[in-house]
Amino acid sequence: MKLTRTDLPEYYHKVVDCQYACPAHTPVPEYIRLIAQSKFTEAYIINRESNVFPGILGRVCDRPCEPACRRGRVDEKPVAICRLKRAAADYKNMEIVQSSLPKIPKNKNGKKIAVIGAGPASLTVINDLLPLGYTFDLFEKEAKPGGAMLSQVPGFRLPENILNEEIAMILDRGGVTCHFNHTVLSIANILDSYDAIFCATGAPIGKDLNIKGRKEADKNIHIGVNFLGQVRFSHINTIGKKVIVIGGGNTAMDCARTAKRLGAKDVLVIAPEQYHQMLASPWELHDAEQEGIQILNALLPEEFSLENSKLTGIYFHELESCFDEHGGWNPIIKKNQKKFLECDDIILAIGQSLDFPYIDKKLKLKCVEAKNGSQYQHIHVDPVSFQTSHPKIFIGGDAAFGPKNIIWAVAHGHAAAISMDLFCQNKNPRDHPKELMTLESQKMGLHTWSYENDYHNIERQIVPHEETSKCLKNIELEVEKGFTLELSQHETTRCLNCDIQTVFTDNLCIECDACVDICPVECLGIVEDSEEKNLRGQLKQPANNMTQSLFAGKTPQTGRLMIKDENICLHCGLCAERCPTAAWDMQKFQLKLPRAGGES
Repeated sequence: MKLTRTDLPEYYHKVVDCQYACPAHTPVPEYIRLIAQSKFTEAYIINRESNVFPGILGRVCDRPCEPACRRGRVDEKPVAICRLKRAAADYKNMEIVQSSLPKIPKNKNGKKIAVIGAGPASLTVINDLLPLGYTFDLFEKEAKPGGAMLSQVPGFRLPENILNEEIAMILDRGGVTCHFNHTVLSIANILDSYDAIFCATGAPIGKDLNIKGRKEADKNIHIGVNFLGQVRFSHINTIGKKVIVIGGGNTAMDCARTAKRLGAKDVLVIAPEQYHQMLASPWELHDAEQEGIQILNALLPEEFSLENSKLTGIYFHELESCFDEHGGWNPIIKKNQKKFLECDDIILAIGQSLDFPYIDKKLKLKCVEAKNGSQYQHIHVDPVSFQTSHPKIFIGGDAAFGPKNIIWAVAHGHAAAISMDLFCQNKNPRDHPKELMTLESQKMGLHTWSYENDYHNIERQIVPHEETSKCLKNIELEVEKGFTLELSQHETTRCLNCDIQTVFTDNLCIECDACVDICPVECLGIVEDSEEKNLRGQLKQPANNMTQSLFAGKTPQTGRLMIKDENICLHCGLCAERCPTAAWDMQKFQLKLPRAGGES
């Protein structure tokens, strides 16, 4: 088996599962330790370096970090990483945060960038490049900044004051001229006025359902993303008593919960997939069901029903399944099995499409496979540089590769900022700096570490909620109240400090087996060298999780391998405490991420 290259950051980065899973690579264990010490402001600042919007994402992030959390493999429920992020935001000292932000130079670098769309990707680009002396014109078709964070996330999940506070930390620092209520009709017309253009206009087109009766029932059929925006901007404030939402994702849940607050008595969510296949996050499903929303599965819309030109309901096919063995869309309809459901209004939350009305044909941008008759539905975007075939034009966020979530848009913004900075310096936009790392021993004494290494078998803390009856009467009332100080402290004790790495120095090992004997989860073993698939079965606890790495180091006496299964290690440090020669040590790993202008 190949020995593990621990001199490169890739290996240890992957061991910190939560940080590795986060598209912006937020150093989760580091900020959780700070919260454990009641250093909420410091935790917020560290968060902001990576994800830019801790208060926003602490409420509405899709949480890719939590399914990856090592704690979930130990006792089923991961650390409440997202809600601890919110705790950092809720209890921060805003004055200290403001003073810690990078200074914006008065003397600019002479480079000017146009940004189209004021969503998370665009705001991240501005955040990263302002300290380097760039100036910006920001164009946004709505009256306020925020993009999908504002128009597609209901106020009861994300209060507007939280959104405004974190956006102001970017836009109110000078160097940005904002053009709200301004739709860019042609990039070609402004191209010569700027050194680069960044487009992040999201995936604004909600998909429609063209089945029988659609045109006639138009008055009572709403497109999901449009519906949420119209409610957010107070263009819609009522809805029928019986509402059906078609779709199985988070947008469908937001639409259903919004309809409840507009006065709907009965709200049904209808999805073609089975419940366990739905794209909505488990917590989104839970919150919707807590508010009395019923979910029906394995139903495919067939026809809208009308009476005297008024919508009365919808017919569905019952499905055997809707996906093939490869996960592709392939609905199999049950013969002679139909279902009719009455309703007053229908909300379609069945997906979103890209739209680039401002991209001129004469620019001749390279496109990938066009769909739905739109020449510019899928513009070719380099996945490293976010540059299009026109060197001045960059695209990020949902507009680059289709709808994902806010944290992905932030990651795009960081990468695109590096590329545009390189481009404006006449360098290769793909030539991004490499990730770097530091390792620092946490030893404070013979058996003492600078972090809490005891394993606590404590239940995941539940975030307090407002009373449902209150929430359904007030569309702006935030449902989740956030962790109290006490709850946040309890939850931090569940973190296993995965960034405190077990570092092995092979030439110090005397093969005494002390580390193997004391390991409480039996993740260590000293074995004869062979292929990895054979080694995985030779450990006391077979390493069957192939998605998790094996560490392999060579012992000096016999040439056997020191093997460690990263899947079940608790980072408790007992191996390092027992080792008589300090061949094992506990060292804090810090990932140094590239940013525009240098390291973060």
